[in-house]
Amino acid sequence: MQRLFDLIPAGVTRIDLLAPPFSGHLHPVLAMGRVLSERYQVRIISTRGVASSVTAAGLAGLSLPGDNDTPLLSVVNPKYAVGSHPLRLYRQFRRVVGLLKNFGDELEQLWLREGAPDLAIADFTLPVVGEVCRRRDVLWWSSLPSPCVLDTPDGAPAYCGGLMPAQNGYQRLWHALQRKKVRLFKHAVFWLFRDVIRQTGIESLYRQDGSESAYSPLRILALSEETFEFPRSWPAAVSFIGPALYTPPTQCAAPPFEANKRHVLVTLGTHLDWHKDAVMNAVIALASTLPDWVFHFTDGHQTVAGQQQQDNVYRLAWVNYDNWLTRYDAVIHHGGAGIMWHCLEKNIPALVYPVDYDQFDHAARLDWSGKGIWIKDGLKGLETAGPLLMALVYADVSDQR
Repeated sequence: MQRLFDLIPAGVTRIDLLAPPFSGHLHPVLAMGRVLSERYQVRIISTRGVASSVTAAGLAGLSLPGDNDTPLLSVVNPKYAVGSHPLRLYRQFRRVVGLLKNFGDELEQLWLREGAPDLAIADFTLPVVGEVCRRRDVLWWSSLPSPCVLDTPDGAPAYCGGLMPAQNGYQRLWHALQRKKVRLFKHAVFWLFRDVIRQTGIESLYRQDGSESAYSPLRILALSEETFEFPRSWPAAVSFIGPALYTPPTQCAAPPFEANKRHVLVTLGTHLDWHKDAVMNAVIALASTLPDWVFHFTDGHQTVAGQQQQDNVYRLAWVNYDNWLTRYDAVIHHGGAGIMWHCLEKNIPALVYPVDYDQFDHAARLDWSGKGIWIKDGLKGLETAGPLLMALVYADVSDQR
């Protein structure tokens, strides 16, 4: 993260960092804010629901007016799987675009009242910030916890089930076809919602140089290590600054660790609520094959009270990674960027059970590098993962490949 200081232009004194109110996006922004606040005037801009987390991080915050948290949560974390269902996709994307437009409008009014920064660093899910910055003459950068999702002219594309690097001509051809498929899908979505999207000020999907207009043309802060990513021709704006890890302090109780037992954390992050009961049942089946081990399944929500126990499985509301992750012998996670890098930085062995979004691409990178094992058989693979867990705990991951 110290690499970030080398990129800040001379003359910048005030920096605003912007993120939606979701842990996987807010926490990296808080991590950057804590580093930058050593030398600059830093403000975190998000919704009212995370104001306490910003304060707990020791940072100044500005909250957008109105109740943005409830509609945002209902869109990105529905009680059902969106998948590739066309009507659900249509409804979700239309609502997302409407919320982004509101975000942009409220941000511009906020800057008129409170003063604009010299530099705005916005999470990649907030492309409307770029248009506001253009109108207000503010320098705009993007932050990206998952650089694997960037469009590039070569390499394994994202959102195709977790493609590995091409090893021969056939695989390179297959990757090229998949890249075209992804671009065609993006063009189709943009055309379908062109009238709604243009209300945000975004006129085109790609710039004349081929770069994606959703990201800053000046700087994309890749919150990863280039050596971890698959080889590809990165856009000129990309700068790797390493993972940005931070978890705000909470009042949640400590997880129930038992003396002389192996402990495994199972997490799907803060989203995917529609799938968590099914995963909990799979964890119970897995735990029955390792009766002397203790399993903690976390819902990822600080607002959920209490804990449940069934034999050697506990269902917990929240586990603070900064405080407790090193107490676990292994982690089973969904491939979210946050928990992935927490495990890598703390050298915690991991099984990866991807469900959606870029999680399959992270699973592929962990599996390829020997830093994790990808569970590819769905819930059945999770239920029967006992031997893999024992291999992780008692031997090096690389020895099991």
